[in-house]
Amino acid sequence: MAAPKLYAGAKLRDLRTRLGLTQRIFAERLGVSLPYLNQMENNNRPISTTVVVGLAQEFGFDVTELQSGDEVRLVGDMREALADPVFSGPAPTAADLRLAAGNAPALAHAFLTLHAAYRQTHERLASLDEALGREDARLQTSPWEEVRDFFHYCDNYIDPVDRAAEHFSEQRPAGQSTEAAARQALADLGVTVIETEDGPLRDYDPRQAVLRLSRRAAPATRTFQALLQFALLSQDRLLEATLDLARFQTAEARAIAKVGLANYFAGAALMPYAAFLAAARETRHDLERLADTFGASFEQVAHRLSTLQRAGDKGIPFFFVRVDQAGTITKRHSATTLQFARYGGACPLWNVHSAFETPNTWLRQLAETPDGVRYFCLARDVSKSGGAFDAPVRRYALGLGCEIRHAKALVYADHMDLDAPAAYQPIGISCRICERRDCHQRAVPPLERRLSVDPSRRGVLPYSVG
Repeated sequence: MAAPKLYAGAKLRDLRTRLGLTQRIFAERLGVSLPYLNQMENNNRPISTTVVVGLAQEFGFDVTELQSGDEVRLVGDMREALADPVFSGPAPTAADLRLAAGNAPALAHAFLTLHAAYRQTHERLASLDEALGREDARLQTSPWEEVRDFFHYCDNYIDPVDRAAEHFSEQRPAGQSTEAAARQALADLGVTVIETEDGPLRDYDPRQAVLRLSRRAAPATRTFQALLQFALLSQDRLLEATLDLARFQTAEARAIAKVGLANYFAGAALMPYAAFLAAARETRHDLERLADTFGASFEQVAHRLSTLQRAGDKGIPFFFVRVDQAGTITKRHSATTLQFARYGGACPLWNVHSAFETPNTWLRQLAETPDGVRYFCLARDVSKSGGAFDAPVRRYALGLGCEIRHAKALVYADHMDLDAPAAYQPIGISCRICERRDCHQRAVPPLERRLSVDPSRRGVLPYSVG
């Protein structure tokens, strides 16, 4: 089978702009004609082998960046937005969406922002009786979604923060645990760490320079929280500079993002990039061994695996999600072509929902999406005790996976028949944009298809999808 053609005009144009080169000079250094370069930058022609080689040799560019998931994410997000009933006309074709994402990504992002604003306005009108008379009833972008999209379109990898955390880890004396290093680093800043029986998970008093950590939390959680506080205190300039580049619309979004970046630093310090990537490859991505090696939780390890996208030294592109018992996705990231629904729950046929039925068990699944792409999926339930008999227990499920071509690098895929078509479970993204016609778990009709209702016939569904 011939390799798919690579269209990456926006990235090619962005690289040339960053280098400060004209099209003529850029074309000469790449060894192609000016018209040909112009056609590639406008996605009228695919990126040629000559250009790929020239990018690597002339500019030291990591050519794997040409195949990043930005366009796939945009296409998936636009397709879901266009499935909204407000768009009553014929839906744009997949080719049109790819063209918009590849040639005009800024316009695509603007469209998504506009649609999000429409949804929020619609929701506010639906609960107008509650909003009337409130000073904060004005229209504004959800800070949480704004931050979620920031990390989503950064490929969940923030290079300056990741490298700063790795540098911190490298300064640790041989034999010193990460927890001890975190506490020593805080002590060097004049911060006293105290463990308490009651109170929140983490509570920092800046006036007394006292950090209180809950003794009821797991050791990995306490270490993570100590590293997070260290990041907030010692990496403020780096975090603020990163936030300046993001240009968040609200102070709330900026504040949430700052905590998110501090969380990122903590995870990267607990599991430094090079060491963690090497261990992941050596253990064949065994989450239990990685958790033991780095003193981390399953969730921390799974999340970290999904961030290994450093240019020139990338790990396997994983997707990672956390799902609550109601089926709501509370964390989501995908470095693969699989993109999750921005609104509503995930496909019920996905094994992450079955994790609650089989506690403390790794569930494996071979899955295929409607576009024909196959994935290896791993799921497990996680329970977080409140540390006391009457304290609430948090339960959720973790989902981790990759495209099937990477499955042999995972220990969990051993002894599975990866080549048997019948072994793959058909899954989708969400019912309203799924094109499968005969799914026995369909909750609502697909919005992009016409329905046929025959009163004299009843199958699995009370209608058939055209």
